[in-house]
Amino acid sequence: MSDTPALPATSREWHLLSRPEGWPKPEDFALVEAEIRQPGANEVLVRNKYLSVDPYMRGRMSAAKSYVAPFELGKAMQGGAVGEVVASNIDGIAPGDHVLHFGGWREYATVDAKQTVKVDPDAAPLSTYLGVLGMTGLTAYAGLLRTAAFKEGDSVFVSGAAGAVGSQVGQIAKLKGASRVIGSAGSDEKVKLLVEEYGFDAAFNYKNGPVGKQLRDAAPDGVDVYFDNVGGDHLEAAIGSLNRGGRIAVCGMISVYNNTEPAPGPKNLARLIQTRGRIEGFLVGDHYDLQPEFVQEVGAWVRSGELKYRETVVEGIENNLEAFLGVLRGDNTGKMIVKV
Repeated sequence: MSDTPALPATSREWHLLSRPEGWPKPEDFALVEAEIRQPGANEVLVRNKYLSVDPYMRGRMSAAKSYVAPFELGKAMQGGAVGEVVASNIDGIAPGDHVLHFGGWREYATVDAKQTVKVDPDAAPLSTYLGVLGMTGLTAYAGLLRTAAFKEGDSVFVSGAAGAVGSQVGQIAKLKGASRVIGSAGSDEKVKLLVEEYGFDAAFNYKNGPVGKQLRDAAPDGVDVYFDNVGGDHLEAAIGSLNRGGRIAVCGMISVYNNTEPAPGPKNLARLIQTRGRIEGFLVGDHYDLQPEFVQEVGAWVRSGELKYRETVVEGIENNLEAFLGVLRGDNTGKMIVKV
């Protein structure tokens, strides 16, 4: 094993104490001191530098059956993280290397080396591997190009468009030749950002009036692709404006994550018959075969400045929970990241 530099004996990590009902509350969580475990066979010890907080984590706080196991009560929570290797028990990864892994919500993580990906801090800022060049970016890329089968000339509507995924979806659509890109967001400031910085053709604040009417005004010729991050009234509006052969890719439904009662579904699903439209949900984990192509194409756009991104960075692991709650409230512009 490589020589281990002097390390603290313990580090801080977030535990889930109870499963939230409705909106998560601070008393559902605890920031605790835990012993740092030295790496065993084929493991590495990582000092985390940046942590990701994402809407999907709300689902893992529930015990309901889902596509991923729920967080265990009284144990460290998990999430995307990027950090520096401080001890390694495997050839090919050395102290000083930087890796992407899923041992987030903690200062130090001992992880299976097979569950890590080496990243180059000189090729792009480390934080981008959690966002624009990470799972967030691949979600946008796979959802738009594969699930929604985007093609040049399509008109595209994106909800939650100022968020980390949505802002990338809109820009990729423009770079790939969309005829029109429309976004919705929750503030006039974010609407301005979508048009002036991200190059959307039109955008609206969903709090300023019925989503259906605002979408019709912004897309008088209808939409061919809807990338859904929100659900609820946005999904209903998109079905109402869907063109013949339109596709809806369901990435998330943040509007219903904290509901304690089932939300009513769209009232106009019968329109899918007339439009021959389709709705398809997807998970980024099913599309990692696209990763090399994605990093090559999107990495080039990031380097050239053609694809712009924003990050909302919260300092300190003690603020991890508040950063997560901020994502659910929509406080972030672009990717929400915690700098450890």
